[in-house]
Amino acid sequence: MENMKRKYVGQPIVKKDARSLLSGQPVYTDDIAPDNALKVKLKRSPHAFARIKNIDTSKAMLVPGIEIIITYKDVPQNRFTLAGQTFPEPSPYDRLILDEYVRFVGDPVAIIAGKDEACCMKAMRLIKVEYEVLEPILDFKKSLDNPILIHPEDNYVGHDGQGTDQKRNLCASSDSVEGDVEGVLASCDYIVDEHYHIKAVSQAMMEPFTAFTSMDYYGRIKVESATQIPFHVRRIVAHALNISKSQVRVVKPRIGGGFGAKQTAVCEIYPAIVTYLTHKPAHLTFTREECFINGSPRHEMEVHIRIGADKTGKFKAVDLYTLSNTGAYGEHGPTTVGLSGTKSLSMYYGFEAHRFAYDVVYTNRLSAGAYRGYGATQGIFALESAVNELAHKMNMDPTMLREMNMVHEGNKFTHYYGETAESCALDRCVAKVKEMIDWDKKYPCYSVGPNKVRAVGMAMAMQGSGISNCDVGTVQLRLNDDGFYTLMVGCSDMGTGCDTILAQMAADCMGCDLDKIVVYGVDTDQSPYDSGSYASSTTYVTGMAVVKTCEIMKNKIMNAASEILGIGKENLFFDGERVFAVEDENTGISLADLVTKLQAGRGEVLFAQASHTSPVSPPPFMAGAAEVEIDLETGKITPIDYVACVDCGTVVNANLAKVQTEGGLVQGMGMALYEDVLYTDKGDLMNRNFMQYKIPSRLDMGQIRVEFEESYEPSGPFGAKSIGEVVINTPAPAIAEAVYNGTGLRFRTMPITAEKVFMGLNKK
Repeated sequence: MENMKRKYVGQPIVKKDARSLLSGQPVYTDDIAPDNALKVKLKRSPHAFARIKNIDTSKAMLVPGIEIIITYKDVPQNRFTLAGQTFPEPSPYDRLILDEYVRFVGDPVAIIAGKDEACCMKAMRLIKVEYEVLEPILDFKKSLDNPILIHPEDNYVGHDGQGTDQKRNLCASSDSVEGDVEGVLASCDYIVDEHYHIKAVSQAMMEPFTAFTSMDYYGRIKVESATQIPFHVRRIVAHALNISKSQVRVVKPRIGGGFGAKQTAVCEIYPAIVTYLTHKPAHLTFTREECFINGSPRHEMEVHIRIGADKTGKFKAVDLYTLSNTGAYGEHGPTTVGLSGTKSLSMYYGFEAHRFAYDVVYTNRLSAGAYRGYGATQGIFALESAVNELAHKMNMDPTMLREMNMVHEGNKFTHYYGETAESCALDRCVAKVKEMIDWDKKYPCYSVGPNKVRAVGMAMAMQGSGISNCDVGTVQLRLNDDGFYTLMVGCSDMGTGCDTILAQMAADCMGCDLDKIVVYGVDTDQSPYDSGSYASSTTYVTGMAVVKTCEIMKNKIMNAASEILGIGKENLFFDGERVFAVEDENTGISLADLVTKLQAGRGEVLFAQASHTSPVSPPPFMAGAAEVEIDLETGKITPIDYVACVDCGTVVNANLAKVQTEGGLVQGMGMALYEDVLYTDKGDLMNRNFMQYKIPSRLDMGQIRVEFEESYEPSGPFGAKSIGEVVINTPAPAIAEAVYNGTGLRFRTMPITAEKVFMGLNKK
C-alpha cells in the first residue's frame, strides 16, 4: 500500500453528502418520521433515589388521544446495558426499561404514548406516583463501601474480569504494577504528588437524542435512529424486550453530531416498547433539557498522580490512581477509566517502575457515558498538568522535559498492551508547535498592558485507533452495470465524513474515479456487520476492510476477464476501467461490457466482502499550545491563539482532518474554560439548557491553527491512523499551564473561570 498509486487519498475531497446537507434536504430522523406516529414522552423522577410504592395511571388513561401508558410493572425483568460495545459487553447489566427504583433526578418513571405531544403532557400531569424517598449518594468520593446501595437488586449481572462488586457500589476495579514503585519514587530527586479533578461535561451535539420505531409486514420492529452503533442498538433493543435479534431491524439516517453521546442507546428502547405493545409507529425526540438531564455525559474523575524524576529530568517512576463516577448505571464505566492510564502514561518512555489502578463507583447522579477522548481526556489532563508542575519544580522549560522523556518510534509503550510505537512523529509535533506559537520568545508570559498579561502553555496527547482484538469493520463491494461500484458499509457517518474517506480509499484501490463509488449507509438487514463509529476506529479498522475487499474484487474481475478473453490472468492488466492484454492493449474488455456479459450470459454479479480486526491499536499523537490573555483585575481569560500539530499517519483527507482537529480543540477549550455540570444538594441538575450551560462560540475561541506531521503506520490503510478523539485532549492542560504562567495560580479542577482567577488573585 505504501507504493500504491494515490489519486484521491491525501486530497482535500469535499464530503459526499455536503450538497444535501447544505441545501436542507430531509435526511435526519425527525425529517423522516411520519406525522401519524404516536408521540412518546417520559415522566421522570423528581428524586435522586427513591422506590416507587404506587403508581396510578387510571386518570391519565382517560385523556383523549392517549394510546398507552407503561410503568415498571409492564416491562420485562431481564437486566441489560445501554452501552454500545462489542459483545460480550464489559458493562454490567444493571438496567430495566423502567424500574421500581429510580436512581437519579430525571430517571424515567413512565412511558406515555398518544396522538400528539399535548395529550401526552396532560396525561403526564395526571399520573400519580407515591415514592419512598431514599438517602442518595451524590459525592462519588463517599460511594465506595457506603452502607447505602445504589443497586440492591438480586438480578444484577456483573461480568467477569471487571472487578465489579455491587455490594460495595463498585462498577469496576483494577490494579496493575510493574517494578518497585515506592522504592523508585523514594529515590527520586523531584516528585509531584497531586490530585486532579475532572468534572462531567455534556457532548452538546446539535441533533438531540431521537428515534422512530414501527412494525414491518413480518411483525418485526424497525428502529430508525440517530445512533453511532446500529448493530449494538439491535442487540440492546432485543435484549431489553426479551426477543430475538432477528425481530429487530435498525436503520441509521444522517446524524447531526454524536461525539460519543450516541454510543449509548439513550432513547431507542422507549418508542420500541410502545411499538412492540401497540403494533403502531412511535416517535420520541428528547428536548434539549432532556438531553442534559438524561444524556450520557463524560465521566467525572479524580486522578491522583505521583511522578518522580532524577536531577537531570529523567522520569523514573509514576503512580496513577483514578476514581471514576459512573453515575446511576454502569454504561461505559469499566472501559472509559482504563484509558485514563493507558493513553496518558504511554506518551512517556523509560520509567523504571509504574502503577495504574482505578475504581469506578455508582452514585445517584446522571449515568455517564462515552464522550470524545473516552477517559484519555481526564488522564491526560492530570498527567500533563503534573509534568508541567514537575518542570516548574525543576526550573526547567516544560517542553524540554517532554523532549527528554517522550516516546519515540520504535519504543515499547509504557502501559499499552505490550505494543510498540511502529509509527510516531510526536517529537516532530512538539517541535512544530513550538515553532508555530513562537515558544522560545513568549514562554512563560509577557505583558500587554498595565493590567493584562499573555502567557503560553503546552501539552501532548495520544489516543488509539480502534480497540485491538475487538472492533470489527466489514464492507461489501458490488460491481454494477456501467462499471460503477456500490460500497456497503456498517459504520455510522455522524458528520465526520467517513463515507467520503472510505470512498477515497476504494477509488484508489480500484483505480477508478471517485464518482464511481456509491456509498450505501447503515441498515442492519442489508449492511455488513460493523462494531460502530467509536473508539476512533472507522478510518483505521473499516478502512483496512475496504482495502481487503477491493483486492478480492480486483482478483474476481481479473478471473472473469481471463475466462471471457481466453487469456491467462498473468498476461492481463487492469487499469480501473478496462482489463486488457499486456502485449496488446487493443485486446481487452471494459468493466461495463464485462458486467453485461456476466449478467446476461451467466446471471452472475461480481461481489466482494471482507472484514478486518486488528491485533494492535496504533496511537495517533499530537501536541498543542495555547496563548491566552488574562486580565489581572477581573480574572477574565481570553484565548488568543491555539496551535496544534497532529500525527495521524497518512492524512487521508486534509479538509476533513483539519475540521476534525478544529472541532475537538474547541470542545477541549469548552471543557477548560466554560462548561460545567452543576447539581443542587438534592441531586437536581442546575444547568439544563444553553443559557445555563456555556459552550464556546466563535467569539470565545480565538485563532486556531492546525498542522500535520505524517508518519506511516504499516498496519493501517495507506499508512493511516485515527484522528477523531486525540484532538480534544490537549487544550485543558495547555490552557491550565498558560494560566499558571500568567498568574501563578495552579488550577487542578476544570473549568477555569474568571471568578476563580479573580478570587485566586485577590487571595494571593
